[in-house]
Amino acid sequence: MARYETVIGVEVHAQLKTDSKIFCGCSTRFGNDPNENVCPVCAGMPGVLPVLNAKAVEYAAKMGLATDCVVNPVSVFARKNYFYPDLPKGYQISQYEQPICERGHIDVTVDGRARRIGITRIHMEEDAGKNIHSAADNASYVDLNRACVPLIEIVSEPDMRSPEEVVAYLKALRAILVYLDICDGNMEEGSFRCDANVSLRPIGQEAFGTRAELKNLNSFRHVQKAIEYEVDRQADLLDDGQPVVQETRLYDAAKNITASMRGKEEAHDYRYFPDPDLAPLRIAAEQLEAWKNALPELPAARRARFCEAFGLSDYDADVLTSERDLAGYFEAAAAAGADPKKAANWIQGELLRELNQAGLSPKACKFTPDRLAGLIRLIDDGAISGKIAKQIFPELFAEGLDPAAYVQDKGLAQISDSSALESAVDAVLAANPAEVEAYRGGKTKLMGFFVGQIMKATKGQANPGLVNELLRKKLG
Repeated sequence: MARYETVIGVEVHAQLKTDSKIFCGCSTRFGNDPNENVCPVCAGMPGVLPVLNAKAVEYAAKMGLATDCVVNPVSVFARKNYFYPDLPKGYQISQYEQPICERGHIDVTVDGRARRIGITRIHMEEDAGKNIHSAADNASYVDLNRACVPLIEIVSEPDMRSPEEVVAYLKALRAILVYLDICDGNMEEGSFRCDANVSLRPIGQEAFGTRAELKNLNSFRHVQKAIEYEVDRQADLLDDGQPVVQETRLYDAAKNITASMRGKEEAHDYRYFPDPDLAPLRIAAEQLEAWKNALPELPAARRARFCEAFGLSDYDADVLTSERDLAGYFEAAAAAGADPKKAANWIQGELLRELNQAGLSPKACKFTPDRLAGLIRLIDDGAISGKIAKQIFPELFAEGLDPAAYVQDKGLAQISDSSALESAVDAVLAANPAEVEAYRGGKTKLMGFFVGQIMKATKGQANPGLVNELLRKKLG
């Protein structure tokens, strides 16, 4: 029986999809040469003044609206003071006492149980640069391309009680960001980053235990593994009567451990104060209403609609709405006449496999939704078997080919003419007299053997239903 309850809160940094940085006009493009996207403002030169990017404000407010936050009509930028080589000003422009959004939530379902995860706040801030350590050169370098890139930090309440709940929350959060088209959600490139605060408390205790902050979590799998390890580590300490130290710990994926990095900072360590170079941000009520009206259908609403309108299971709807483009692909296939359940199965199976192998998004796929609908129609009409369809799918996908034309050109049409199949059935029965006698003697499982032989003889093009019907007639 568990002795401790796990308490987890998460801080997510999401990079906003603006063309320019939050306080200057430099590009936010990822992958440019080091220090190519830099100007005196983001390099922290003396005397320069920041100018707020209006698009970043819109994106932050929309995320607040999408997560049922209160979007404050007035918010204030603050200086978060600390020293590190990739922070040229010696402070980070963020928000503290008066953030742009507060008191929201996200609903998730884990193991069939609905959970509401509170969002404490969403605030805007600038990113820091990046330190690059070279063992070959025995030197460290600083790349400021990322300095001043616009972020929103989404801080949850400590409402999560398991690694699975954390992963579900993060996936839901990422889906909303991508649906809003304000963040690309790429964890590998660092545009969706999360830190987890983990603590344990004895069952029944109200006061929280001492927390450790976990960093370097760059995939959902790493998030789950790191939290699982940290829960076990803290439980072992408590069982041995040892205190849990409040600290920041790094997750080492290769060793699947967390290791101490530094003591955990508190807010007073950063000496926050309002930034004197930036006036309070004011959002007019009519502007906020316009942004609210411009919100797209969000994942939860789309998921519910897919279940109701298309008769999909919760699982299927969840997978299909996990990405905005994937949901759009499914809807387009259904609109082109594909049976919704069959389209869902093909998308979750063959299509996603090929997309993952090719590293493509549904939007970049050559095999369009109407092509998928056409392939499903060929199967439904008996023109080809499902087996043949799966065999030819990789080539159809790669080239974006029309399934009907391909089947005709390759001579793959299913043989559904009973007179044409009868000779193949007769030949197989004549070649296997012992099996025929055994079948008639009661070994009816041999039916599968006969069907397999006929399919082999016809190179998989025989109509399986018709083959079974002919065999039953001839075998008696």
